[in-house]
Amino acid sequence: MNTDFIKGVVVPILTPIDGEERIDEAKLRDQVDYVIQGGVSGVLAFGSNGEFYMVEEDEMERGLKIMVDQAAGRVPVYFGIGAINTKKCCRLAQMAVKNGAAAVSVLQPMFLKPTYTELLQHFQTIARSVPETPVLLYNNPGRVGYTLTAQLVDQLAHQVPNIVGMKDTSGDITLTSEFIRRTRDVGFKVFGGKDTLLYASLCHGAVGGVCTAANFMPELITDVYNKFVAGDMAGSLEAQFKLNPVRLSMDAASFPVAAKDMANLRGRDVGAPYLPTLPTPAGAAKDGFVKTMTEAGLL
Repeated sequence: MNTDFIKGVVVPILTPIDGEERIDEAKLRDQVDYVIQGGVSGVLAFGSNGEFYMVEEDEMERGLKIMVDQAAGRVPVYFGIGAINTKKCCRLAQMAVKNGAAAVSVLQPMFLKPTYTELLQHFQTIARSVPETPVLLYNNPGRVGYTLTAQLVDQLAHQVPNIVGMKDTSGDITLTSEFIRRTRDVGFKVFGGKDTLLYASLCHGAVGGVCTAANFMPELITDVYNKFVAGDMAGSLEAQFKLNPVRLSMDAASFPVAAKDMANLRGRDVGAPYLPTLPTPAGAAKDGFVKTMTEAGLL
């Protein structure tokens, strides 16, 4: 199985919608072009910042078809799966493969707190439903309430042939490092999931990052990666320090609206989030966006 493409900065692409909360095809196509032109190495459809939890299955399929068509082979399109039910996850994985996804990314089940054995079976079953397709685990303890353990990831990486990598959004660089250390003998590909830790993740052996900021400042976040792989460590670190204040200012807003807010501030016209979330109102949080983006040369 070829996994050479699994690297670089992958953007969990925004999902532009119209007033009826239908995917706005023209804006989505424009966003795909924008991030590719900005230097990303891949597009992740329906990640956390793609508001996957708001989108019905038929709309996901329509959106994925649009993204695959617009990417036109320039970069791989990954498909994010965040369902709780194992059977639904398998159905979504098979739909994604049918419609041209190069790989699928699977978040651990939300709301529940499954046992080790339950999680092991969950991920094994999903991977076996698409045996010829690379599967990435997605660890996001801040959103689901528990973490994938290094032991579980180690076992899955060594026992399930098409579980070939993961995104770690724990923010715990020691845990990220453990995922990498324990699986490096099988070429397991670990992405950092925190924009502010891209440089640190790369230093520990990550192959890249899945980075929200690439939706509205792809030139900055890809600069961290490109300079790192070129051997310009000092330049990569400075690029990381340049983008961090912008990324950190997002935390003052309701998740996940800040990414769309910042894209709109840059003239991207990506629209509003799905209800019940709302665009960030005028006030301290939005003032913080403008301040940090201006200081970074984005406005």
